[in-house]
Amino acid sequence: MGACLGACSLLSCASCLCGSAPCILCGCCPSTRNSTVTRLLFTSFLFLGVLVSIIMLSPGVESQLYKLPWVCEDRAQQPVVLQGPLDCGSLLGFRAVYRMCFATAAFFCFFMLFMICVRSSRDPRAAIQNGFWFFKFLILVGITVGAFYIPDGSFPKIWFYFGVVGSFLFILIQLILFIDFAHSWNQRWLCKAEECDSPAWYAGLFFFTFLFYLLSIAAVALMFIYYTESSACHEGKVFISLNLTFCVCVSIVAILPKVQDAQPNSGLLQASVITLYTMFVTWSALSNVPDQKCNPHLPTKNGTGQVDLEDYSTVWWDAPSIVGLIIFILCTFFISLRSSDHRQVNSLMQTEECGETVQQQQQVAVSGGQAYDNEQDGVTYSYSFFHFCLVLASLHVMMTLTNWYSPGETRKMISTWTSVWVKICASWAGLFLYLWTLVAPLLLRNRDFS
Repeated sequence: MGACLGACSLLSCASCLCGSAPCILCGCCPSTRNSTVTRLLFTSFLFLGVLVSIIMLSPGVESQLYKLPWVCEDRAQQPVVLQGPLDCGSLLGFRAVYRMCFATAAFFCFFMLFMICVRSSRDPRAAIQNGFWFFKFLILVGITVGAFYIPDGSFPKIWFYFGVVGSFLFILIQLILFIDFAHSWNQRWLCKAEECDSPAWYAGLFFFTFLFYLLSIAAVALMFIYYTESSACHEGKVFISLNLTFCVCVSIVAILPKVQDAQPNSGLLQASVITLYTMFVTWSALSNVPDQKCNPHLPTKNGTGQVDLEDYSTVWWDAPSIVGLIIFILCTFFISLRSSDHRQVNSLMQTEECGETVQQQQQVAVSGGQAYDNEQDGVTYSYSFFHFCLVLASLHVMMTLTNWYSPGETRKMISTWTSVWVKICASWAGLFLYLWTLVAPLLLRNRDFS
């Protein structure tokens, strides 16, 4: 009897994976909005691809991939002789990451095109968006298997440039999310301070603002110490100095009286968050400089002039890459779980705020103990744009895991100046975007920026 009940329970849960509208009538799923469950499941597919990519970077797995036809052979079917310090097994791991991330990007790109102009859950395509998860998983597995049989040829070089563009755009999306997060944080704590009439909330804002600026100053000092030399590394000095100057400028603009009048919630907390993130992007860019004198993350040379193979792992699993991966995970969850409190950000990110009707529907659903469809009258986020963000996320994590290694530019296992300039330009574009959010209400007075 117990076995029968267990089998029935499993079949009930399986309907969540194979049904056309999962988690609406399914008791095994939590009481939440259907749109949130869908985004979380798609994000879990992305994280699954990231996990597989990380596993493929381990030396033990790399040795098993020698059986594939594109491994360590050129067009003449001769072993590849690397000019750099690492053996072919290390290069193999990053080729595998390229193909795994290609599979996830292709998977989300298909749904991005397929879900264009879906307006509500009444659209037949919405059932595919919100259901049939088992078959979606099979499709992802099939694309992944096919990706591993793509001939090497020019694929890594071409896909590298796709990754550069996608990662550049995703860095800007991360900055938008940080700006929105800082604005919401500052606004809520100011409201708490006014409601409770307590100086503790103001003290909290001051503490975190001071902490972020302190960390930024420490980051600048450490970058000058470890990534520059008195007679070399002139590019690094220029990048650090320029970004420091730009951050000081936007911090001053954020507290100008006219800007404060146009945006009362604008302040130094947002500027400090953007400054700290800009310092991180600068640090990440300097960690890709292909110069031994200016980049402590590169392997050190021994007495014979060769790179010490024992230190080769620091090229790939350095601190900037780990921090970047953590930020990537947090921002991807942020995209999946919430909408912004600001109408302009929702318009830019193609999401909508939760209205009164949806809130009432949520209360009824929670009291009934089941998930509910909150998109009958209109979708709460753009299906197509959400998948576009996941395509960019796939490309960004590919570049992060491979440390922006370019297989087409050089055989050496180090990054090139391409990645440095892309990250620096992304930091400049992000600072300009934040500056625009400050001065736009002053320049476009006819528009509502509240």
